[in-house]
Amino acid sequence: MIQTPARHLPDVAGDAARAARALDWVGMDRIALPIRLDAQDGSPLLVPASVDVAVDLVNPDARGIHMSRLYLRLQDALASDAPGHAMLRRVLQDCIDSQQGLSSRARVAIRYGHLLRRPALASGHSGWKTYPVEVAAELADGRLALDLAFSLDYSSTCPASAALSRQLNAERFAEEFAGTSQLPVAVVRDWLASPRGLAATPHAQRSRADVRVRLRPTFDGLPLEALVDAVEAALGTPVQTAVKREDEQAFAALNAANLMFCEDAARRVAAALQAAPAVERFEATVSHFESLHAHDAVARVSSAD
Repeated sequence: MIQTPARHLPDVAGDAARAARALDWVGMDRIALPIRLDAQDGSPLLVPASVDVAVDLVNPDARGIHMSRLYLRLQDALASDAPGHAMLRRVLQDCIDSQQGLSSRARVAIRYGHLLRRPALASGHSGWKTYPVEVAAELADGRLALDLAFSLDYSSTCPASAALSRQLNAERFAEEFAGTSQLPVAVVRDWLASPRGLAATPHAQRSRADVRVRLRPTFDGLPLEALVDAVEAALGTPVQTAVKREDEQAFAALNAANLMFCEDAARRVAAALQAAPAVERFEATVSHFESLHAHDAVARVSSAD
């Protein structure tokens, strides 16, 4: 086989900058790449992700960085190892080194949908739920900061609306049975089970918790499932996947047992994150997409620095 001699290709990125100035960040956004994750059973899998990567440009006279080097290093690293402190430190340092003195800092943001299989409340079925996730890491002066952000949906039933509904239900009961001194249990039960036994229902709505945590450097890996479990348990009413009638009834019971304003939800989320051993600090926003109003009820909370 005749080999074509290697040609020298011009590289104008090495030319002098037309206006000398260092740059905070230079890189690429929304790169389509597969990333490796560990499934719930521990087996490796590849999922599609959107990745941003950047380095600083510390040499004011350099025209540009070597972007292809960043791409190739990310492509190899993200498909080979699951993100965590050790892996991201290694790949970000590799990105800095690839610039051969042009850069001193690097950062990456990885966004993807994480699928978790969730059990039904009563029927024994299960189904898949997607959690939007962002992993953001920055390496500067040898220190790595690693943030994990995720969102989850839940149901919120208004305590004020529940109290007003109970009042109407009580008033209808008093009206229906006025003058009756004694009522058999079966009569009351049948009345409560009839359409007349429900004068009003409290309003409920799908709601969302947006969480961002700074992970402790002593913790490697991404504790996503543990954090999702903790926040969903604290809220008490995560949205469901596979639902039979018994599951829907159990969900209604959970909503009645977990009446909450957005302020209540924010405090529940904060307590769950405060107790998580992998979390150094956090911030969270809960949004209740009101069925009563055309606007949302929102509460934000963060840990003390």
